[in-house]
Amino acid sequence: MIAKLQAYLIRKAKIVGVLCASLVAIHLVNVSMQGALFEFGIQPRNWQHWYHIFTAPWIHASASHLFNNLVGMAVFSWLCLIRSVRMFVYSSVIIITVSGILVWLFGRDANHIGASGWVFGLWSLSISLAWFDRRMMNIVIAILVILFYGGMVFGMLPQDSSVSFESHLFGALAGVLAAWSSTWAVFRKRINNRREIL
Repeated sequence: MIAKLQAYLIRKAKIVGVLCASLVAIHLVNVSMQGALFEFGIQPRNWQHWYHIFTAPWIHASASHLFNNLVGMAVFSWLCLIRSVRMFVYSSVIIITVSGILVWLFGRDANHIGASGWVFGLWSLSISLAWFDRRMMNIVIAILVILFYGGMVFGMLPQDSSVSFESHLFGALAGVLAAWSSTWAVFRKRINNRREIL
């Protein structure tokens, strides 16, 4: 039993490792190209570059920018992967797409890059799942995230003009949406089962 659990956790850790390594590799490529990939950031209301909502999360302005996001990405993606790989992929697609669209629609006239919106989405997902699906595991994870990373809520405020607080805010909102939508199917199935019993 312990061996199976250990193997299970190692598989999840490998996925996190590959994800973080991909972010590092893309940053190194961008550095070698003297920042040529910066043009793939989100440029609000620019119709020619709408698809950058899917490329922007992989591009970072500096090593410190990348490192800050890697820490959050490693922690919160692993917490999501504990549930399942499917949950992580589904939530990530929702978070990247929804937050990217909102930044494109309402963001400041700037070049928005970095995985921070994705990270904030996984952060809010870890917390809000405890509300939508009140299993003990979700509640424990939410409490731990609030205790150790509750201060991230201030990252959604416009404090530094060089930081895309829009990505943080919209990423967090998208994370709540992902939590709600991922649990809705479960609730609907339970309701249908109850109806069948009645």
